[in-house]
Amino acid sequence: EKYVAPPTPPHTREKLLMPALTQKPRPAIDELSKPFWAAAQKHQLVIQRCVNCKAYNHPPRAMCNVCRAKTLKFERVTGRGTIYSFSIMHQPNVPGFNQELPYINIIVELEEQAALFLVSDMPEAERHNIRIGAKVTVYFHDIDKELTLPKFRLNA
Repeated sequence: EKYVAPPTPPHTREKLLMPALTQKPRPAIDELSKPFWAAAQKHQLVIQRCVNCKAYNHPPRAMCNVCRAKTLKFERVTGRGTIYSFSIMHQPNVPGFNQELPYINIIVELEEQAALFLVSDMPEAERHNIRIGAKVTVYFHDIDKELTLPKFRLNA
């Protein structure tokens, strides 16, 4: 027998394009990530590092990815890196970001260690100059008194 899809409930194009949620999601700050976010509020970029083998871990974890030691601390890093990947988002399907279309999601490989990645975004004005391998530097965007986000700009 031929499959017949159930009828689609009536809706308008506007409802499809404008999700009910209009606020941007906020990071889930827990005990492991709290030092990262506290440093960001001071406009400093810190990454968790193993005391035993000196490998960096991000996002923060309870044990080292390399040697499995549980002696980890946060260290300040330069905030310089290279664009590993990016995506320019045009679709209005992520709640809270509809007013910023298009926006640029990036994955930055920090210079301190190979495969040490940070996910962030870039100003829309950079979209015509962005490319994989481009050098970037961190800056900080104060959202409110409780939250500051590390973001990246292309180097001049």
